Amino acid sequence: MKNLLLEQIKSLTRRELPLVTSLSNASAVLNQLENINWCGFYIAEGETLYLGPFQGDPACTVIPFGKGVCGTAAKERRSIIVDDVNKFEGHIACSSLSKSEIVVPIIKDNKVVAVIDVDSPIYSRFTKKDEKTLQEIAVFLSNVF
Repeated sequence: MKNLLLEQIKSLTRRELPLVTSLSNASAVLNQLENINWCGFYIAEGETLYLGPFQGDPACTVIPFGKGVCGTAAKERRSIIVDDVNKFEGHIACSSLSKSEIVVPIIKDNKVVAVIDVDSPIYSRFTKKDEKTLQEIAVFLSNVF
């Protein structure tokens, strides 16, 4: 991932826009990543994540905090890289094509407001550099909530 992604997202998202508009454009930018098959957002309401704007096949719509990769990242308030989703206990399989995944929480006012979720059809697709870039994007996007 390149800082170009962050720059594109910065140019397309603003607090003045409806949240769905900003996150839709952000998911379109993330969809430019190589070797991915799904990317998007789950938005938190209480202790539940609801499907938000995304790119890819239809996805799971409701994920409780603590369940699957997204729910675990939200509950633990930390980024998670999964090299093989089949080895992640409690993984929620929305697509049989996904082999690896990265989830980064978006935190505002000390609470998780959403997560960024990116899946790949390739095992071990995501790196610490990818994680750092997505964390920078998450910090920026916290301002649109």
